[in-house]
Amino acid sequence: MGPDALAQVLQPLDKVIGSNTYSKLIAGINEGDDAAVYKLDNERCLVFTLDFFTPVVDKPYDFGAIAAANSMSDVYATGAEPVLALNIAAFPSKLDNQIISDILRGGAEKAAEGGCIIAGGHTVIDNEPKYGLAVIGFAHPDEVLLKSGAKVGDALVLCKALGTGLVTTAAKIASCPEDSMASAVKSMKMLNGTALKILKANKARACTDVTGFSLPGHAMEIAQKSRVSIDLFKAELKYLPYCDDLVREGYLPAGAYKNRTFYSNKIKFDAGIDNFFIDLFFCPETSGGLLASVPMEHAKNCLKELEKHGYEASLVGIIAKKHANYDLRLLNSGLS
Repeated sequence: MGPDALAQVLQPLDKVIGSNTYSKLIAGINEGDDAAVYKLDNERCLVFTLDFFTPVVDKPYDFGAIAAANSMSDVYATGAEPVLALNIAAFPSKLDNQIISDILRGGAEKAAEGGCIIAGGHTVIDNEPKYGLAVIGFAHPDEVLLKSGAKVGDALVLCKALGTGLVTTAAKIASCPEDSMASAVKSMKMLNGTALKILKANKARACTDVTGFSLPGHAMEIAQKSRVSIDLFKAELKYLPYCDDLVREGYLPAGAYKNRTFYSNKIKFDAGIDNFFIDLFFCPETSGGLLASVPMEHAKNCLKELEKHGYEASLVGIIAKKHANYDLRLLNSGLS
């Protein structure tokens, strides 16, 4: 669902299951973080999430692996390590059993790579394939990362390149260069677990992952929940190969239009940023990178370590003071 529709349908739940009702619920619907966080005791928080979607690639194994990585990412984004998961799946009755087996194997092997056990699940018959995981992880209460912890002066670090939603949309109509699609699949299958360890080692204070609401949408969540504003740097944003060409050819996902409609009135754009780039800016992502607020003195080392471990990381912005009429600015240049 788009952000506007989702906000509306969740409103009735606020009074029923908001975290104010339950003292041990650190993050629930009211907080809007990437996963629910429930404090078990002074040493452990249980972190719980669920995510599933329709196929974004043709190969069944890759679809399963990407869906699992995407589901686990919400646990990583909240500062926890995933340990246990259940499949949630829907498949057409006439779908070949080998295809279903390959999807589930892709998910199981990707979960195992992250030290997470898939212990079962639930499957129903549906006209369109859907697959994902419900995931449980654990974190120490002092290591939980929420969207509300960013401080003025922090660097904003993004751990993966952007453009997966645009590339997979183009690929659905056979209009995507092979190396661009290969880069997208590699990025979507890459777990964010090592990135989380590096961010924690560099004193990350707030975190989310970039998925359906696009980079500006998820950055704005950090801005609003931390009561700050964010300056993003166009020159520092890394995109998958050929994304500029694909957006100019019009291969925009439907979510890009929804995101632009919902978020653009709280964003200020530098002069000279053209409409094609703004379209690209609002494209949704699948299994995107962690987006974290890191003290500026740790930013250089953080980027070095992320790149060392294979992440296409960049310092995409800075946490600034709150502005009266906007939460986000997209500037042409980065830090001097």
